[in-house]
Amino acid sequence: MRYTKEHQEQTRKRMLAAAGRGFRQGGYGGIGVDKLAQEAGVTSGAFYSHFDSKAAAFRIALVEGLKNLRHAIEDFQQDHGDAWLAPFVTFYFRDRLAVDLGQACALPTLTADATRSADETRVAYESELTAIADTIAKGLPGDDPDVRQERAWSLMALLAGGAGMARAVKDENVAEEIAQAALASALAWMSAP
Repeated sequence: MRYTKEHQEQTRKRMLAAAGRGFRQGGYGGIGVDKLAQEAGVTSGAFYSHFDSKAAAFRIALVEGLKNLRHAIEDFQQDHGDAWLAPFVTFYFRDRLAVDLGQACALPTLTADATRSADETRVAYESELTAIADTIAKGLPGDDPDVRQERAWSLMALLAGGAGMARAVKDENVAEEIAQAALASALAWMSAP
């Protein structure tokens, strides 16, 4: 039976969403193709008809996750204008940390696995990371584009590190301390000259 292009695209989106959740929850080494396919409600054969390999699925899920972060930043910039940063970092360190790990931001949850990936995935990661930094830099005040870019990288490191550490600890009080410290640092960083 031949499926329509629309059906195939919906299946691919469902598999990609399942892959993103699976890789966030279990890490690249903690989930196999059979489980990824099962989570998407398809067979392993169907999985391979959409993705050449588990590594390809990871790369695409990673890129999509980072694009989601960039789009969220763009939405905050559009909705809040020049005052976008405070609402964004508050949302990031409060609301986004409250979601299940499978729905968490790709930046802190998938970066470690990207580090151990093949060059093709690392290049794709770098490209999306750079696009995020460029998006942040465009929304920052100041006349010097190099300073804005440096500040964008600094903010991204704070987001990834703070959220990653807060998610990694078992004690909820310690996680909250980490998140609040990262949020306070980000807010103080924004008001620095």
